[in-house]
Amino acid sequence: MSPWLARVTMNSPPSSSDLAGAYDLLHPEVRRWVRDQGWAGLREIQAHAILEIRRGAGDILVAASTAAGKTEAAFLPVLSEVAGEPVSGLSVLYVAPLKALINDQFGRLEDLCERLGLSVVRWHGDAPAAAKSSLVKRPRGLALITPESIEALFSRRPAAAKALFGNIRFIVIDELHAFLAGPRGVHLASLLRRIDALATQPARRIGLSATLGDLDAASAWLRPAAPHGVRLVRSPPGGSNLQLQVRGYVEPLRPQATEGEGDLALRTVADHLMGTLRGSNSLVFGGSRRRVEMVADLLRGLCERDNVPNEFFPHHGNLSKEVREDLERRLKDGRLPTTAVCTSTLELGIDIGSVASVAQIGAPRSLSSLRQRLGRSGRRADAPAVLRLYVIEDELRPDASLLDQIRQEAIRAVAAIRLLGQGFVEAPGSVDGLGSALLHQTLSVICERGGARAETIYRLLCGPGPFASVKPPLFMDLLRSMGGPAAKLIEQAPDGVLMLGEAGERLAGSRDFFAMFASSDEWRVVTGGRSLGSIPISSPVMVGNLIVFAGRRWIVREVDEPTRIITVDPHKGGTPPTFEDSTPEPVDDRLAAEMLAVYMADDQPGWIDVTLARLLDEGRKSFRRMGLEARRAFRVGDDVHLFTWRGTRSNGLLAILLGAVGFTCWAHDFGVAVSRPDLHRLAAKLAELQISGVPDLHAISADVAAISTGKFDGLIAPPVLRGFWMLGVQGAAGDIQATVAPLQQITEEGDDGSPVDGAPLGSAGRPEPPSSDVQP
Repeated sequence: MSPWLARVTMNSPPSSSDLAGAYDLLHPEVRRWVRDQGWAGLREIQAHAILEIRRGAGDILVAASTAAGKTEAAFLPVLSEVAGEPVSGLSVLYVAPLKALINDQFGRLEDLCERLGLSVVRWHGDAPAAAKSSLVKRPRGLALITPESIEALFSRRPAAAKALFGNIRFIVIDELHAFLAGPRGVHLASLLRRIDALATQPARRIGLSATLGDLDAASAWLRPAAPHGVRLVRSPPGGSNLQLQVRGYVEPLRPQATEGEGDLALRTVADHLMGTLRGSNSLVFGGSRRRVEMVADLLRGLCERDNVPNEFFPHHGNLSKEVREDLERRLKDGRLPTTAVCTSTLELGIDIGSVASVAQIGAPRSLSSLRQRLGRSGRRADAPAVLRLYVIEDELRPDASLLDQIRQEAIRAVAAIRLLGQGFVEAPGSVDGLGSALLHQTLSVICERGGARAETIYRLLCGPGPFASVKPPLFMDLLRSMGGPAAKLIEQAPDGVLMLGEAGERLAGSRDFFAMFASSDEWRVVTGGRSLGSIPISSPVMVGNLIVFAGRRWIVREVDEPTRIITVDPHKGGTPPTFEDSTPEPVDDRLAAEMLAVYMADDQPGWIDVTLARLLDEGRKSFRRMGLEARRAFRVGDDVHLFTWRGTRSNGLLAILLGAVGFTCWAHDFGVAVSRPDLHRLAAKLAELQISGVPDLHAISADVAAISTGKFDGLIAPPVLRGFWMLGVQGAAGDIQATVAPLQQITEEGDDGSPVDGAPLGSAGRPEPPSSDVQP
């Protein structure tokens, strides 16, 4: 058990007296509302949360599966606590990562708040302005808000921020796992610290999540100054059944694919989706936005071919709010069979009702995401969760690379399902862009206060929380960089107060300032006066072009460059635009280790189809033919592959350490490839790392390129940026000895298990056609 968490566990059901006692702690109007919903009673997690919130005084983590009643577990006791209190200012602040989730929760809370005489207001860029203005004039009740809107209040309307946030009793953070890593989580954690600084006393914090892999990390994020005081309310292990199949597909070699002939494997996947999902409500997670558009277009075409109504529609962030919300309403309404082909946009807790099944194209890279997606299915008591994974591998060329030969996509799919069965969820990783976030928050504090001294900003931002690792010398280096002639972000008055400089005023005054994630320049796509969404400016567009967007095919009729608007009409042809999709999710050390376990095993799981079974067998045979069960280094031609069987973060640091001493190398999901190395020198360096660990990071940082990962990193002087990079890799640096320990001594000879020449596997031949049945 964690030493940090005093856990309220669910090892046994609460007694009837506990349940009755919890119900009696609710406000009379809240109890009346519960009865009006027709509930048979409170769920276990709701009863325990009520006891903790009403009888306790600390912060709480509520960890429960999707549709387990987390929202009510928090809000029933919270609203009971604040109802009737004569408070000037907001009583409750609810923070969510998505506007759509806020809109959802508003609909669920509006009636209950009205009964209690509490105002509830949505506060985000698309929310009604009149309600927000009324709240500022008479601040009370609840606000449902995004981190970016909190930022806008601090930097643009500081007086309103003080009035709204000065007496908050509770801050509820939904989808907490979405904030535990990444710049947006750093941003929100800093904003919560600043809210505490405004308040007469710190608000109690309640975190809600369905997928928490590291409870200590979640506790430390929720209350950095006192993680040991965070209480955990957790639902009992789920007993729902899972029907599962992992299907394999092989993209055949084609000497030259003509228009309409590429992606044959994806077309076969679409055929299977059509046959199994038509007539139901389902979700298909397609990965990239381009693939989502391709699959939705293929499925629409199959519906047209069969002369049946289309049931398949795309959902991703580039589609307009209206297009996305139309699809969400159709799913939630449930009257028409509907399948959303989506990116991660439908992964978080937007209420779309219960779906019959979930499909994913591509092997999972994140167990947290997989669990979140799977939670969308099997929400009814008598219905199993249904998951289909579609894994696509290329047919092997005669000169196939080592990584292609060992069929890593198929292996990773099997490894991910094994970890799913073990209940594993990744812990949050390191945060990139820490310097960028601190620069942003420094400017924001100066905006909020109309100027501030360096020591005041440091105390406010760099105490317990996301910037706790930033020591005063590095912070002062950042301020000097911001005030330098190249940046002109800040300047110092004669009395020592820091104020915005010329460039700082422009940056803080722009609408793009509120968010810690970058937004790209885009064309707006319009048809018949209706906005369909946007596509990147990088996609070449001219009149007469044919495109696939919003699940349909269009011809470009007009391009208005000054307004960046593209007018389109329906058409029969087209190709999806080239979206600038984000980099793949990192692979965790545990997933990489499980992949090794799958290679070493001989079993054929009953939930894989015949093609995936063949791919699994091919990968294992190649793995063993190369002797990788006993060898951790292998030479192919002039390259040496080091198989660490660690994840993205560990391999990335190893590649940097080797690159810093002159090796040309690159990291992949479970190792590092080194090009044309001197084997004796490489062996010596690995032995040095195993004995001594990471050498001086400061010396190495001077040779590290491409360390600009944050939105505002380009405004930071390179030497200062390298200082923040060193903070970001310190965790992986501590593990480097474990990373290199399995690597065997490398010599020119191969008899002792060192690299030997690897012969190409050759063509794998035509795959057997995949079976059409879905096995439980």
